[in-house]
Amino acid sequence: MMKNEVNKAGHVLKSGGTILYPTDTIWGIGCDAEREESVQIIYRIKQRADFKSMLVLVDGLPMLERYVESIPVQAMEVLETAGKPTTLIYPGARNLAKNLLAPDGSIGIRITSDPFCRSLIQYTGFPIVSTSANISGEPSPQTFLQIKSSIREQVDHVVDWRRDEARPSNPSAIIKLEQDGSLTTIRP
Repeated sequence: MMKNEVNKAGHVLKSGGTILYPTDTIWGIGCDAEREESVQIIYRIKQRADFKSMLVLVDGLPMLERYVESIPVQAMEVLETAGKPTTLIYPGARNLAKNLLAPDGSIGIRITSDPFCRSLIQYTGFPIVSTSANISGEPSPQTFLQIKSSIREQVDHVVDWRRDEARPSNPSAIIKLEQDGSLTTIRP
């Protein structure tokens, strides 16, 4: 079942489409993180200002290295000790859709541990945008059933995997790596 869903969602992503999918945290809206047109569609779906960056999922350190100028020692320490899914905001993003980046050129990236997300990223060969499945400014849905029908109807594909999970999920922690090497916790 999971493999079929990976193939379906992967096909949509490779063709530039958008998906609604389960992650290692909450349900997300995703697309190819290298395609500006696809990223723009997600901004429209979320009714989100396009100067507010969105985060990206990768499947491991080798992929992460392709999308940031460097991985500071502090980042490795956070990744090794994080007790929950943690998104790091890296300075010096590269090879990603320009409209995905923050005005300062940074990008939030999480190395996902979720088997579905990892398989999907490996199938497509590129990082996937992961932004909460809600209208900007509204609470993030903690389960699939809390996602508004307006969101479900606007994406190109809704993944049929883990929809029936009733246990509430929470967003990842977010930590920003500052230019001077210090760390700022954005969301604990």
